[in-house]
Amino acid sequence: MEILSYLTSPLFLTLFALVVINLGLIWLFMIAPVGVRTVKLSKLIAGSPQRVWSALFPLGENAKWDGNLVSANEIAPHIVELEIAYDGRDGKPIRRTVQLAEVLENCHFSQTTVDDTSLDISFWKSHSETVLIEAVGSGSRVTLTETDRYKGFAFLVFRYFKNRRQLATLAGWAKTGVYTSVGIFEKPPVQVAMAALSAIILWPFFGLTKPGLLLSVILTIVVALHEAGHMFAFRVMGHKSARMIFIPLLGGIALGGRPYDKYFEVGFSALMGAGMSVFPVAAAVALYVPFDAMGWTNAATITGIFATIGAVFNLGNLVPVWKFDGGQVIRQVFADKASQGVASFILLAGLLGVGWLGGFSPKSLILAGVIFSLLSIMTTGSGVKPKHDLKPMSSNERILLFTGLVASFMAHSACALWGFATLL
Repeated sequence: MEILSYLTSPLFLTLFALVVINLGLIWLFMIAPVGVRTVKLSKLIAGSPQRVWSALFPLGENAKWDGNLVSANEIAPHIVELEIAYDGRDGKPIRRTVQLAEVLENCHFSQTTVDDTSLDISFWKSHSETVLIEAVGSGSRVTLTETDRYKGFAFLVFRYFKNRRQLATLAGWAKTGVYTSVGIFEKPPVQVAMAALSAIILWPFFGLTKPGLLLSVILTIVVALHEAGHMFAFRVMGHKSARMIFIPLLGGIALGGRPYDKYFEVGFSALMGAGMSVFPVAAAVALYVPFDAMGWTNAATITGIFATIGAVFNLGNLVPVWKFDGGQVIRQVFADKASQGVASFILLAGLLGVGWLGGFSPKSLILAGVIFSLLSIMTTGSGVKPKHDLKPMSSNERILLFTGLVASFMAHSACALWGFATLL
């Protein structure tokens, strides 16, 4: 029962520290006014400039070398329509129109995007790419330069690794004539390792002891189950693929196989993280009683802690913050700003009420409310605007989402209050 001592006042201090750190990281990765930045990478390639050019130039003979390009057609002088191997909302390849400039065959070209069937053109207004190929002996030095305006460092970091990976795979293709992916980050073994790293990073917040390690492992499992719920929703909504990416300390991200097509799809996918998590959380509550009755104290304690952490974590994701699951659902269910505001206030009041019934002090709950309000303000309006508005929801779909939100909130609230009363 030693582990139960970690679920009293130190737990609040731990959660407070995690929230503050995560707020800082969210601001840094998603909100910080980074401005216009350029990613520039170079690499020696064992291939002639002509061969490298044929792969990198959109109209080159080997432009489909890595499978990312389906077709390229010059529809006007220096205007090329690209069909890329990523599904759009309709399940068909995304089409992107680019304007080429400063074209010097086998040496240099730049391009900007002037139309996109998936994203609003505002996404591309500050974006440009340049390719420079220089002969070096029997090979080539390839320099990729990509410039854009960034809000937060996350996408800037993504672009760096994207270009780094492209150069690495290009080097392999130029040498062998066969495309071989060098990306390992999204492979399951790497993501399992990232989850383990996340648990290790969280460990000091719970105390560098065996009980503390157990708590960090349980929290990591809870995060994985939550993201699995989002992945389930993506597949139900017709995505051909779905994957999970662990980001140490910040948690996990579930990604679908295409952009959203309907407002209902946005709300349903957001809700199912907490919605599907109700089942393992409720199962853990149900197992506690027989385990405790049979004298399996450690097993009962672990299942009880899993249920409590799972319920609290999922309630936290239902907070009506712009980018959190609760905020996503509310924005889809309620059409106008006034009703969204009222619904957000009621949901936040309900969450704080659960905390009050669970024994948290009014001061700590007020502080939590302030933090969540700040986070909502910080992330308001963030996101990528699609080319066309999403398909509207029907009344039945709104009712279904609203009912699911209430049911998920009530189920996790009941499990959380049970955990507070039983374990604390």
